[in-house]
Amino acid sequence: MVVLNITYNGLSVDYPLEIDYQISDHDVKRIAVEVIRSGHVKGLQIANLPTNTFDHYVVDRFHGPQNKGERIYLRPRVPFGA
Repeated sequence: MVVLNITYNGLSVDYPLEIDYQISDHDVKRIAVEVIRSGHVKGLQIANLPTNTFDHYVVDRFHGPQNKGERIYLRPRVPFGA
């Protein structure tokens, strides 16, 4: 099980997925659009979310605490850091 964390419009939500942790960044972004459009993400439903919404977002991958699960973060780019 992988937890996809989506940060959008000031909201951050977790969505559990049965996917491969090494899924491509493009597929992570596509899945995020689909689950938000469908209303499967609690607190974040936008039926007409544009397909390119996450084109300029960053995908980060982390192992959970004590190697309990894996997390994929989809977040906006920030103007600081590298």
